[in-house]
Amino acid sequence: MPGTLYLIPNTLGPTDAAPGALSHVLPGQVQAITSQLGYFVAENAKTARAFLKLIAIDHPLAKPLQEIQIAELNVNTPAAALEQLLAPLLAGEDAGLVSEAGVPAVADPGADLVRLAHQHGVTVRPLVGPSSLLLAVMASGLNGQSFAFNGYLPTDAAARTKRIRDLEARSRSEKQTQLLIETPYRNGQMLEALVTGCQPGTLVCVATDLSLASESVRTMTAAKWKAQLAGGKMPDFHKKPTVFLFLGQ
Repeated sequence: MPGTLYLIPNTLGPTDAAPGALSHVLPGQVQAITSQLGYFVAENAKTARAFLKLIAIDHPLAKPLQEIQIAELNVNTPAAALEQLLAPLLAGEDAGLVSEAGVPAVADPGADLVRLAHQHGVTVRPLVGPSSLLLAVMASGLNGQSFAFNGYLPTDAAARTKRIRDLEARSRSEKQTQLLIETPYRNGQMLEALVTGCQPGTLVCVATDLSLASESVRTMTAAKWKAQLAGGKMPDFHKKPTVFLFLGQ
């Protein structure tokens, strides 16, 4: 009988290595399940080990860390390698799919492994934890009944502006909140592109470092953001994970 694939959320940023440090984002049951697994699939083995060290503070690991198998699945993993990653589960071993940050399989290469697990009849169990996308929608004040995540926009300025205007038109006609992310060191360029490409009355939200002590969420019209940027007041979000949202009016 195949094992179970547990989808294990990770923190959204740096976490102190102290007792109870994970309790505000990961329920004790999630930590307990994670601590008992001996096989993980992660984007980066090094950061996955760091996560397991945090888990071990309150929930001792069933195996020594050096005996836990961590296989990597990232953008460089060929599709042909997925069967091998799933092999321990098909042999009956439970496994954990761990994201670099937040929940697995959402804006995350793990979705391919989850789909393959379903094809092989493997039980998939999503565990409770932080999602920056849902936290951003919750805190934005924008439409939470209808929203779409668009990932990364084109890096070419002209193509990016066109994409923003297309999404804004859809947002306005369908009353749908649009979400996107950017490489953290380009957050400033993304906000400038949004406030320049959107209509003045479009609502724009910038949600940074969600669930962390440095968390910041701000929603204003594109016109107000543009005025703030013109005054030299850029948000404190350089190199910080940020979710951008907007809703056409």
